[in-house]
Amino acid sequence: MELIILICFIMFQRCTGQSTTQPGQIVISDAEDLDPPEANPEKMSCYSKYTDLYSPNVEQEDEEPVAVNVKNFQHTAMEETDIALPDIVANLSLPIDHKKVSRFNISRANVWDGAVRGFKRTTYSETCDMLVKFTDDTGVLEEGIDTGGPRREFLTPLMKHLKDRPIFDGPEGHRFLVYNAKAVREDEYYLAGKMIAVPVVHGGPGPHFLSEDLVHYLAGQPSFKATNNLITDEEIGKALQEIENAASLDALQECMMRHSTMLQTAGCLRHVATVEENKEIVSDYLQWYIIDCNSSVIDRFRDGLSTLEFLTALQQHPTLLAPVMCHSERRLTAFELERLFKPDLSPSGSNRRLKESQTMAYWADYLLDCEEGQAAVSVEDVLMFATGLSSLPPSGLEPLPQLEFLEDSAFPMANTCSNSLRLPLLDSYTLFKSQMDFGIQNSPGFGCF
Repeated sequence: MELIILICFIMFQRCTGQSTTQPGQIVISDAEDLDPPEANPEKMSCYSKYTDLYSPNVEQEDEEPVAVNVKNFQHTAMEETDIALPDIVANLSLPIDHKKVSRFNISRANVWDGAVRGFKRTTYSETCDMLVKFTDDTGVLEEGIDTGGPRREFLTPLMKHLKDRPIFDGPEGHRFLVYNAKAVREDEYYLAGKMIAVPVVHGGPGPHFLSEDLVHYLAGQPSFKATNNLITDEEIGKALQEIENAASLDALQECMMRHSTMLQTAGCLRHVATVEENKEIVSDYLQWYIIDCNSSVIDRFRDGLSTLEFLTALQQHPTLLAPVMCHSERRLTAFELERLFKPDLSPSGSNRRLKESQTMAYWADYLLDCEEGQAAVSVEDVLMFATGLSSLPPSGLEPLPQLEFLEDSAFPMANTCSNSLRLPLLDSYTLFKSQMDFGIQNSPGFGCF
């Protein structure tokens, strides 16, 4: 009520031409009532985005303007929405023309070579569907046209081969980019970035092997938490360990002098006044070693990662997309896989339904044995056999996985295009388990990565 009275009073003074402005009082001038000038459209755009999300609080008005970091605010606002990872990937895949294809002819014995030829072909386009055909050892084209399954079977080992390329260094699951002259000449860093962006958007797996520090840097986040165990060079790792373990200021200074050439190259050689500076020196060196000295190849990798706007999505949704890039200790569980595959059961009460129900119990126990290391294959192997993927893809599985049942075969069968797994109807769990192990281990592509 008091606010309404104040506004009416101000309007009355405008009409009468009177002014009783007190020091510190906020007054709306006539100039502010007019259309705003178009001097800086970008600022107006940022402001409109800001006001669309937050309404003003009329009870609190600051006399001094407050600077707003719009970029950080936009990232935070996007992260706070309820958007899911499959929705992000679905939006990125909208430019794909499913009426056109880019061909990939792949030999399982040399996946990397076929991938490079396919991605470097002049007619290749990331906005076309990927048509993947495998050739066997004798060079005969395998039957079937790619409707999703062969593509996923190709992209899964591709990520494994990419991880081992000489453009990466670091321990397993925490790989970062390093300069390689031959790879620079062949533009492999750009190709590697594209080989990560394209598979994710086309329904394949993420790399799951990159260092968190590299991914955070690519996403525009300042976080850097690297430790000495990321350094594979034995001498450098030992030197950093000595600096980090220095127990006194004299010991730290002596250690820095012994490794002065190494530290000076990275711009980390300086006067130290306290022993506590040892951790800062190590951190600075690691920042240089992992990011700064490789900035030129990281930039080229970033260019490839920008394919299909994947890098933009990573920068806007780092919380959701960073785990797609980085290693996770969490493994696929038997319960997740059991819940993922929906059984196609016969009518209740039929003799076949009784056999299927018994087989469902065998299936659940088999998955537990896979998870616990009591079977010849892993849970990831079972998923690979049925879908062409060893991990759940960021896009989600489409179509949804199905369980079917076989009376005319003693071994499991799968169709990776339809994500369907067919289980044999057998009389004992021991026989079921041995036949499942044999069938999966002898499937095309098993163990060839």
